[in-house]
Amino acid sequence: MIQAAEIKEHMEVVGSDGDHVGRVDHVVGTEIELAKFDMGAGLKHHMIPLTWVDRIEDDKVCLNLTKDAAKSSWREKH
Repeated sequence: MIQAAEIKEHMEVVGSDGDHVGRVDHVVGTEIELAKFDMGAGLKHHMIPLTWVDRIEDDKVCLNLTKDAAKSSWREKH
């Protein structure tokens, strides 16, 4: 299981297909808040659960689902 402490600010988040999902702003509880000033995130804060993280590799957060699956299921922060 990935520990929240392993996920650092500004790390790239990629889908299981290797495509860019966003960049880590910070970890809030059991979710990763993606930086809103990232074109991959559509210039909005989005939240993804830590359960989506498969591994940390080469300073990247690698998800266990594709970029498109992540973007269709992430939660927009209000």
